[in-house]
Amino acid sequence: MLSMLAKLLKALNSESAPGQIALAFSFALIVALTPMFTLHNAIILLLAFVLRINLSAFFLALAAFSALAWFIDPYSARLGESLLANPALVDTWRDMYQSDFWRITAFNHSLVLGGLLISLLAAVPVFVLSKVLINLYRHRLLAWFNKLKIAQVLKASKFYNLYKSIAE
Repeated sequence: MLSMLAKLLKALNSESAPGQIALAFSFALIVALTPMFTLHNAIILLLAFVLRINLSAFFLALAAFSALAWFIDPYSARLGESLLANPALVDTWRDMYQSDFWRITAFNHSLVLGGLLISLLAAVPVFVLSKVLINLYRHRLLAWFNKLKIAQVLKASKFYNLYKSIAE
């Protein structure tokens, strides 16, 4: 866990694009707020491994958002159930379930449908917010933090030595 955190700090302090880390956060949000073994999560995981995103950021954000999902799941299930029970959409869901492809997507489960809808709506704001926060961290907070006495104490710690060994 410390090595993953060190890799995330290395990515935050490096010259890599903030969009790569922000995209990792957005992908992790989508995977975390929906049940794990679904088709869209397999596609997101494939994209995470194919695109140039920071995998340490992805896995740490996945752990954080999974903890958040524990609180959001009841609302996701209610949203999915209301969409599945909506009289105007019943024919659509029935027609989709008749197709093998749509059956594989598991949209007939309330938690999958509600969680995916919430995560897709939240993915763009998470991307934008994390990109802005990464830029603020790099341009303002990092320089200020390095001047503090506690930063100098932390630089003498075992964690910082691990961070430096990974950074090199």
